[in-house]
Amino acid sequence: MIAMALACHPKLLIADEPTTALDVSVQIQILELLSCLQTEFDMSIMMITHDLNLVRSFADRVCVMRKGQLVETAEVKTLFERPEHEYTKQLLASQPQRLIPADETIDEDNPLLSAEHLNCAFSVKQGLLRKKTGEVRAVDNVDVSLFGAETLGIVGESGSGKTTLGMCLLQLQESTGAVTFDHTRIDSLKEKEIRPLRRQFQVVFQDPYSSLSPRMTVNQIIGEGLGIHFPELTASEKQDKIHDILEEVGLDREMLSRYPHEFSGGQRQRIAIARVVILKPKLILLDEPTSALDVSVQKQVLALLRDLQKKHNLSYLFISHDLKVIRSISHRVMVMRAGQVVESGETEQLFNEPNHEYTRSLLNASLF
Repeated sequence: MIAMALACHPKLLIADEPTTALDVSVQIQILELLSCLQTEFDMSIMMITHDLNLVRSFADRVCVMRKGQLVETAEVKTLFERPEHEYTKQLLASQPQRLIPADETIDEDNPLLSAEHLNCAFSVKQGLLRKKTGEVRAVDNVDVSLFGAETLGIVGESGSGKTTLGMCLLQLQESTGAVTFDHTRIDSLKEKEIRPLRRQFQVVFQDPYSSLSPRMTVNQIIGEGLGIHFPELTASEKQDKIHDILEEVGLDREMLSRYPHEFSGGQRQRIAIARVVILKPKLILLDEPTSALDVSVQKQVLALLRDLQKKHNLSYLFISHDLKVIRSISHRVMVMRAGQVVESGETEQLFNEPNHEYTRSLLNASLF
C-alpha cells in the first residue's frame, strides 16, 4: 500500500490509521520506513490516528479534532506536557488503567477450559496442481488453562497464532489435542454433539463494522441467539431480556429499531458484546475487541467488560497486540511466537520481570 501511494513521488502522503491492525514490532518497522521515505522523497506526511503513543513518537505537530472542529494545535512536546483544551486533557488521561485489584484471587482448583498438546497446521500448496509442499504450524503443542471469572491475555506478533489458538480452543478450527470445557472433553465431539454447548462459549470479533449484519436491526441482532438457544421463551420474555442487556451495556431502548450503520464504533462493539452476554455464557473469546476504537472509547469498553465479568462471573480469552490493554484487564498473560507459547505468568510479574527475550522485545517495542 505504501509503495502504491509513493509510485508517483507525491509531496504529501496522507496516512490514515496506517498501523491500527498491526502489532507493536511491525508498527515500529512501518514508522521507520515512513520516516526514511519522508527524508528520501522530501515529503510531508499527514498522520491520522487514535494512537497517542504513535503521535508522540512520530509527529512534529499535533491537531486535536472533536465533532468536526480543531480544538487544539501545538508542537508535540508542548501538547503532551501542557495541554490546554479540556478534550485534549481527557484524551491524554484515557490510557488504559489497571482494572484488576492487586488482592483479587482466582480459584485455580478447577479450570473452566484446558487444553493439552494442542496443534493446528495449514498446508502449503504450490504449482498448477496445487500439490502440498509443506505446512505452517499455526499452533504448535500448546497447553492452556483458564479458570472461572479469569481473564487470560494472549499476546504476540501478527501471525503468531493467537487467533488460531482461540478458534481451536472453541472447536471452530480443526486441530489435534485434548480440549476440556467445564469437565467435558469437546475435541472428540461431533458437530451435532457440541452444538448444545455453543451457548456456553461465545466470540466478540475485532471489527465492529463488519461483525454485525447491516440488514438486521439492533433488536434482531441481539435477539437472534435467544431464538436459537432459548426457543422456549415467549416474545414478551425475549423482549424483556433484550431490554435488560441493552441497559447493562449502556445503550438506550430507543436504539433497538436502528441499524448498525447508524452507530459509532464504540456503540457497535457494545451491541456485539450484548449479543453474546445475553446468552449467559461462561466463556467469551475477545479477539482484538478494542483495536478499532479510539483511546477514550477503548477505556469505556474495557471498563464495561470488567463490570460484566464481575456481575456474570465470566471468563475471558482476551487476544490483543496492544500490551497496555492486556495489562489493564488480564489476570494472567500468555506470550505466543510462531505458534508456540514462549512465556506465561501473572500479568504484573510478566510485565515487570519478563524472562524470555521475545517478551522483552515486545515490551520495549510498546514503549516507542
